Amino acid sequence: MSTVLLLIHIMIAMALVGVVLLQRSEGGALGIGGGGSGGFMTGRSAGNALTKTTAVLAASFFATSLLLSIIAVQQKPASTILPSGPGGLAPLQVPGAPAPAAPQAPTTPSAPQAPQSQ
Repeated sequence: MSTVLLLIHIMIAMALVGVVLLQRSEGGALGIGGGGSGGFMTGRSAGNALTKTTAVLAASFFATSLLLSIIAVQQKPASTILPSGPGGLAPLQVPGAPAPAAPQAPTTPSAPQAPQSQ
């Protein structure tokens, strides 16, 4: 479910970028569309259609973003990305540094000796 929704989200994002680039530039010369005379959509009809399409795509983008975040929270992945237990990650080795020595077994403390009297 989340994979399908993610693919739809990506397609909506690409369509939104395309529609925004087709809109008439307000003097910044960044838009692709609306540069010359003639064309398949001219005047007010192009502005209204692109504005409505942008609004629908933006609303769809926000909706899919919210749905993806809700699905992510419900799936509750593991609290850590590091494996634990046997077969986990090895300690980090710095190149050129000597290997760390194996830990020694703890020694048992000896009983205190009584002072010797003379």
